[in-house]
Formats: sequence, structure tokens, C-alpha cells
Amino acid sequence: MEKETGRIEAFSDGVFAIAITLLVLELHIPETSEGDNPIYFLNALKMQWPGYIAFIISFFSIFIIWVNHHKIFKQIYKRNTGLMFANGFILFLVSLVSYPSALLAKFFLTDSKQLSVTIYTGLFVLINLAFNLLWQQATLDKKLLRPGISDAAIRQLRNNYLYGFPTYLAAFAVSFFYPDLALSICVLLWVFWAASSKKINFTETPAM
Repeated sequence: MEKETGRIEAFSDGVFAIAITLLVLELHIPETSEGDNPIYFLNALKMQWPGYIAFIISFFSIFIIWVNHHKIFKQIYKRNTGLMFANGFILFLVSLVSYPSALLAKFFLTDSKQLSVTIYTGLFVLINLAFNLLWQQATLDKKLLRPGISDAAIRQLRNNYLYGFPTYLAAFAVSFFYPDLALSICVLLWVFWAASSKKINFTETPAM
């Protein structure tokens, strides 16, 4: 079967590349009147540690989103309008990641820490919903999928993203009270997705 999704994947890769590059723009050169003094300079760098954490978390979150997006499109050979719009929704949300990441960097050490984490985790609730929508659109008509993909693999991919939704929702709810824990939940879920994606068997099991 000829693969029809080449342009969708190329466009998506471009959006992911731009989104992940934009994150570095939030790493600013520290402003200090004692710039010639290495001690003051080092202290100024240390004061920006929330920005470094926000960059690392956001970079790897987008990277893992891209990995999962790539794995999904390895299984999608044909396209329809619903699939293209579902993919567009993911790209729209991914392009927004740099904004809550910047909020996290700027307000993490202030009284607005909780709100910045809530906005950040809320975005990933939406991204997970978008992934569920994409896979749902792809599996409504199995003719869109790669020949030979197993029903078990279809279910496992669906379950991976369905499990993610209540977890992200829990992180969002927890962020109102324990923002540090909420971020930790997000990180653990990305580790789970990275590990679980290696275990999926995409081929049909031979009939006994």
C-alpha cells in the first residue's frame, strides 16, 4: 500500500522543530551590574534555575510527543479530513508549549507558582486529548492503517493514551495544591510513555 501521509509528517516535523527551538529563547543572559565579578555572575546564573528546569522539562516533553507522533504515523498509511484536522490540533497545542514554559520560568519563584504550574499541566491534558482524538480518527477506518498491524497493537496504543488522560488530569488537579508534585507526575508519565512504546508488537499474530 502506498503511503499518503508524507506531506503531513514533513509539515508536522517542521512544527515540532520550531516549537522545540523556541524554548531556548527563554534562556536569558543574566542582568547584573557586577558583570565583571565572577561571583556575582555565577549567583545571577543560579537565580535563573527555574528557567533551566522549565527548558529541560519542556524540551523532553516535546521530544517525547514527537517520538509518539512518529510511532503513530508509522502505522498510518492513508489520510482523510478528520485525521488531518486532529493532527492539526496536536500541532496547534505543541506550538503553545513555549508560552506556559516561559510562565513557569518567570513565576516559579513567586506567589504565582501554583497558577503557572496549573496552566502548564492543563496544556498537557489538552495535548493528551488531542492524541486520543488522532488515534481515534485513524482507527475509525482500519483502511487508513498499515497493512498487517495487529488488533492488539491498536488497542495498546489506544490504552497508552487513555491511561495518560486521567494521569494528566490528576497532575492538573494536584497542581492547585502541590505544584512540585504535579510536575513530577508529568515527568513520570513521559518516562512511562518512552518505555511502553518499545513493547508494542505492531504485526499480526499468526492464526493458530
